[in-house]
Amino acid sequence: MCRPAWRQALIEASHLKDLARLRRVRDRIDREYARPLDVEELARAADMAAGHLGRQFRLAYGASPYAYLTSRRIQRATALLRAGDLGVTEVGRVVGCATPGIFRTRFTELVGTAPDAYPRTARGPAEPVRIREASAPAPQLA
Repeated sequence: MCRPAWRQALIEASHLKDLARLRRVRDRIDREYARPLDVEELARAADMAAGHLGRQFRLAYGASPYAYLTSRRIQRATALLRAGDLGVTEVGRVVGCATPGIFRTRFTELVGTAPDAYPRTARGPAEPVRIREASAPAPQLA
């Protein structure tokens, strides 16, 4: 069944509007990763329902907002640990992890080594989790 062109245009416009909102959410997570952030507050700021934000964010970036936030924190932690100026507990606090135990567990899960051992094993730029970029839908020509 063929959709009228105007309806398809409305659907695509809505999708692009959602992508812009999702980009703003992702940019905010990138800027404010060290602050306490929760999905409900991010959704309110984006004028979206929390469930809708979670589903659409996962579709666009391949991870939930919480998983993206966690990976962003761990990415920053790897840089701080390689610099060697701070200890593991301080790095966890600086990047916004609630407790040292949570920081150690998440770091080990995403990087594959404990944060205590990371500076000794790190070589080259670290990217514990790759989050893919969202793309606009391909235009459908009639």
